[in-house]
Amino acid sequence: MPGHTLKRHLCLTAAIGLMWLPVSGQGAVIGQNVPFPPLTAERLTPDQQDWRDYLARSEAQKQADRAVLAAERKGLTEIPASAQAGNGEKTMPLNRPADWYASSEARQVADHIVSYQTPAGGWTKNHPRDAAPRQKGQAFTARGSVRVPTAGDFDTGSDAEWSYAGTIDNEATTLEIRFLMKVAAQLPAAEAKPYIAAAEKGLTYLFAAQFPNGGWPQVWPLQGGYHDGVTLNDNAMIEVISLMDEVSRSVGEFSLLSEATRQKAADSETKGVNNLLVSQVRVGDKGGLWAQQYDALTLTPASARNYEPPAISSSESAAVLGYLMSLPDPSPEIVKAVDDGVKMLHHLKIHDKVFRRVSETEGRRLVTEDGAVIWARYYDPKTLKPIFGERDKSVFDSVDDVGLERRNGYAWFSTSPQKIIDAYDAWKKTHGDH
Repeated sequence: MPGHTLKRHLCLTAAIGLMWLPVSGQGAVIGQNVPFPPLTAERLTPDQQDWRDYLARSEAQKQADRAVLAAERKGLTEIPASAQAGNGEKTMPLNRPADWYASSEARQVADHIVSYQTPAGGWTKNHPRDAAPRQKGQAFTARGSVRVPTAGDFDTGSDAEWSYAGTIDNEATTLEIRFLMKVAAQLPAAEAKPYIAAAEKGLTYLFAAQFPNGGWPQVWPLQGGYHDGVTLNDNAMIEVISLMDEVSRSVGEFSLLSEATRQKAADSETKGVNNLLVSQVRVGDKGGLWAQQYDALTLTPASARNYEPPAISSSESAAVLGYLMSLPDPSPEIVKAVDDGVKMLHHLKIHDKVFRRVSETEGRRLVTEDGAVIWARYYDPKTLKPIFGERDKSVFDSVDDVGLERRNGYAWFSTSPQKIIDAYDAWKKTHGDH
């Protein structure tokens, strides 16, 4: 495991970067969420050539991906319909007995995965892998739609066929790589070769997608909107860094990968951890946590979906802290980040409350339960008060003001930070001398 050093210092505070507009005199509405700032060349300064190169590579890869599909479709009398979306994760289990990965069932999944790998090397999300392989001319994405269409939806893409064509959202790409390598490890070398090659290509995709500052966008080649932000949401970036860690250390089946790939993974992980260190949002003496989404250029918290305002995020922060605590030889900077994170988790505890369904008409509500401890998903970085969003971009200071559909359909509260607090004391005994 390479040592991690903080290459530059950037202390994000509550005074900068909020991308929702305060509103007064409107009852329970305290703000309005605004779109993610676009990642464009016009925002770059003359000395940011590395970012210009990155944007150029992304655009070139986007055009190359589309050219491959267009060439496949040339001369076809009928274009195959896109595959139907669904739960892709359950079709790529990682916990089966080793010999299962040599079975025909596992090989079918692996062949499907290889067939749907984009020219860039990534995979889409929400795509069941236990189906027929991709046909010539078929889209690389699965067919799906927004369940509750909203005017001005931040998540509306300009080209549905290419939306999330390569992504790390919902464990996409990282899970495909892991599954392929489990299959490869159970096969003779000649049979394993195409699966290893696809996994190597997937890792090369992740290397290319990594921002110059070490973060990862949700979608690459860049798709626009909040998908271009450094994405911790649903632990996307942590899944990538964890994969890089295991590849770099040749854990299990990853020993089959090339030495060059393993070294690149080590370098990639180091840059990723540095990004986590500089993007921690520290608030005075109360500690510091992480947002779920950041403007890639400024590393300030930014909006995602309509109902996801820029904020400190307790669930994503818990995942970051869990990863940092797993590192075998943490630097002093990492130890401080963990100390500050646990301190903030203690500060943000909500005591004697649970979030649960109270009735069919009322849906989920915050109710009293003695001894319970929970955390809101989002906290305003300035006030450290819980905040909540709605599909119409309204921001509230009470979950009771959120409509029934979003109140029931989103994880506004969590108990996951408690696991980090429980593990911290033992961790600190080992790493308290830094």
